[in-house]
Amino acid sequence: MTIFDTPERQKVYRDIIKKLRLIDDAFFNSCFDGDIACMELLLQIIFGNPQLRVEEVLTQRSVPNLFGRGVRFDAIATDGERIFDVEVQRDDEGADPMRARYNSCMMDARELDKGKDFRELPETYVIFITEHDVWKGNRPLYHVQKSFAETGVAFDDGAHIIYVNAAYQDDTPLGRLMHDFFCENPNDMHYSVLANRARFFKENERGASTMCKLIEDLVKSDLEHILKAEVAEAEVRGEARGEARGEARGKAHGEESAFLSSIRNLMKNAGVSPEKAMDLLGIDAMARSKYMSLL
Repeated sequence: MTIFDTPERQKVYRDIIKKLRLIDDAFFNSCFDGDIACMELLLQIIFGNPQLRVEEVLTQRSVPNLFGRGVRFDAIATDGERIFDVEVQRDDEGADPMRARYNSCMMDARELDKGKDFRELPETYVIFITEHDVWKGNRPLYHVQKSFAETGVAFDDGAHIIYVNAAYQDDTPLGRLMHDFFCENPNDMHYSVLANRARFFKENERGASTMCKLIEDLVKSDLEHILKAEVAEAEVRGEARGEARGEARGKAHGEESAFLSSIRNLMKNAGVSPEKAMDLLGIDAMARSKYMSLL
């Protein structure tokens, strides 16, 4: 039995799952992965088109870039003609215009095979669902439009960006949908399609086990990969100085940086508090105040 298999650790995972919401990356990705009904509901409401039909939904799909940074999409869907990239963002910085631009570019790179004509590019939509009103306009939706500065005429290149303000929760279909994105309890949701899917991962044994495994993988990934990489880098810095003390300081700094990255990663992806993240990572009680001050 590993530290990840103990009853105590499993209870922590179950407690986290109870508090997960659709606005949290990990839960959104699980609920929407392969679920056409959930994605259809989401897109029908955003576009105001109850006839919109989705053919395929994939989550957490990566697009590598041989010449630079790749991208991992939260959820990619298609209606057979258009491609939709749906991203949930609790952190305002994650909804930066440059990220929207990059996601849009990488969607094009993903869709256009070698030898194809650029006119075969599909119409694309990058949709950011943001926890806060990042554009401060008190609007439920923000559509980014390209146009000629001199004439105001639209420049239609088929690439669209939409921001959905999840803080705008009125009694419209979109407002009720955003309300559901913040519900911990599926019984509080307006839309049964979303409630049933959330209930599966929170209350069904098979679904809850899937979520436990996902959270466990997040923790393992941070502990085994981020920590190893940053500590190794710190050791190299210490060795480069030719000092034993420098190496020791490098290790300590590397561990500190790695644990901070891990805490932030779990807060973002699993929607947990800093205290719960430190529980998962097994951080000593004596060190917790230090990490809290650095967050």
